[in-house]
Amino acid sequence: MTMHQPMPAAAPQTDRPAPSDKALIPFVSVENMMRLVHRIGLETMLRDLAEAIEHDFRRWESFEKRERIPAHSAEGVIELMPTTDGEVYGFKYVNGHPINSRSGLQTVTAFGLLADMHTGYPVLLSEMTILTALRTAAMSALAARHLAPEGSKVMAVIGNGAQCEFQCLAFRALLGIEEVRLWDIDPAATDKAVRNLRNRDLRVIPCASAEEAILGAQIVTTVTADKKFATILSDNMVGPGIHINAVGGDSPGKTELAREILLRSDIFVEYPPQTRIEGEIQQLPPDHPVTELWEVIAGRKPGRRSRDAITLFDSVGFAIEDFSALVYVRARAMETGLYDRLDMIADPDDPRDLFGMLMRARP
Repeated sequence: MTMHQPMPAAAPQTDRPAPSDKALIPFVSVENMMRLVHRIGLETMLRDLAEAIEHDFRRWESFEKRERIPAHSAEGVIELMPTTDGEVYGFKYVNGHPINSRSGLQTVTAFGLLADMHTGYPVLLSEMTILTALRTAAMSALAARHLAPEGSKVMAVIGNGAQCEFQCLAFRALLGIEEVRLWDIDPAATDKAVRNLRNRDLRVIPCASAEEAILGAQIVTTVTADKKFATILSDNMVGPGIHINAVGGDSPGKTELAREILLRSDIFVEYPPQTRIEGEIQQLPPDHPVTELWEVIAGRKPGRRSRDAITLFDSVGFAIEDFSALVYVRARAMETGLYDRLDMIADPDDPRDLFGMLMRARP
């Protein structure tokens, strides 16, 4: 039996003049984001995003910075991530609900906005579920380019969910990784990743355990989803000379690494006040030394100190990375025309006569 929904009422006809260009806000939908990725090329876009983030990390001190603003529930978290460089304001709305996968929903969804600081007018609204996956992978590979052992060719990926393929391709694009060794507690997730990475110029090795996955790997990426203190890597699994890209621990009470690994590692973070709340280092005293990654990128502090050092990028994501991604997408969308325009800013002929504009819209 087919259920018919009632037709919506026709929009009233008004004598409102066409909105000005400043009132019509460019909007990048999911469909246009996917078109943009394919127009640019996936690995080219990953490299471009890494370059955009690196550029902004070099001018880190020009940004306003604060921890993201969370609203926690038993099921997950909703967060706002704002920043500005004084000229452009940006924020991302993002959720993290691991329980969603049980009902066929995304664990992470997001959208973002840019605005002109001088007028307050939005200049871009964009989907960021796909874009966050891209920028997270680009950020991971950018950090590894500064921290991983030189000549790394093998990466283990523990956790083969929505981020897995993006991480693998970003490391191939930026570091030349040739082999990825995959493991997930759910074999179906690994099968999915193997299938999606076929014909991508990578040796893809599905593994039966985390221990098997890290054999021979110079880089280990952990990107699991469960919102809990977990031990994805135990202390005896991590030997000297490895770079760990810890992506999955990104909220209070959610970690992936044994505390003993942290105590043996040189730890690099995005923004310490946020990472100490949400990252792996929430397991450590608040005065435990860490290095801010922007200082390494800007040449102010060293990255990897020796061949045998264990480096750890304790990645939780930060607003400046999303700002960089949105600015990049805005420029590419304007070039390609892959955007729509939303009528979302009231635009009366007389800025003082908003009421008159409303009254003229009566049916």
